[in-house]
Amino acid sequence: MAVQNWIDVLKSSQKTALIQDGKHCITYYHQNFFCLVGTMTRKWRQKSTLGVQGVWQVEVGEPVNVPAALNSDVIKENCSNPVFMRKDTKTSFQWRIRNLPYTKDVFSVSMEPSERCIIIKTTNKKYYKKFSVPDLDRSQLPLDGAALSYTHANNTLIVSYQKPKEILTLEQELLKEVKKLKGTGEGDVDCTTQ
Repeated sequence: MAVQNWIDVLKSSQKTALIQDGKHCITYYHQNFFCLVGTMTRKWRQKSTLGVQGVWQVEVGEPVNVPAALNSDVIKENCSNPVFMRKDTKTSFQWRIRNLPYTKDVFSVSMEPSERCIIIKTTNKKYYKKFSVPDLDRSQLPLDGAALSYTHANNTLIVSYQKPKEILTLEQELLKEVKKLKGTGEGDVDCTTQ
């Protein structure tokens, strides 16, 4: 089964743990990828065809935006544009799209099983987003329409997908692996002087 293959890949990866402010930050090193998992984030980086590390792809958490200088003439996007991010809970995958001032009845959230993606669109044609669920893709699990739900509050659309039991089991196994790691704290670096 593909879920077991993914567990084996993560278990065989070289892992480093850092404990900062009581929170664990785990880094997985594998020949094909480099993954950084923090308390609220998951980022991936893969090598390019030339062997150089690529840019970070944020999978879970808020993307890091580099602020432009206050007096610069740089063109930047409007702060009222919709912001798409993923914030998971213990039992569901959750995506939040901020700055969407429409009512709930304007939104249509559907699933396209053949393309393995979720589609969000509005009836007024002001917003359209198509995205996949990487966790299900990695584990090669099918999409289930009954697990999908959405709500709208405070100009934020929240789309939830209940995690399948295979993913919950995978996360429990990974949590056991993480607890076995001995992490280093901020001041625990072993510096020997000559």
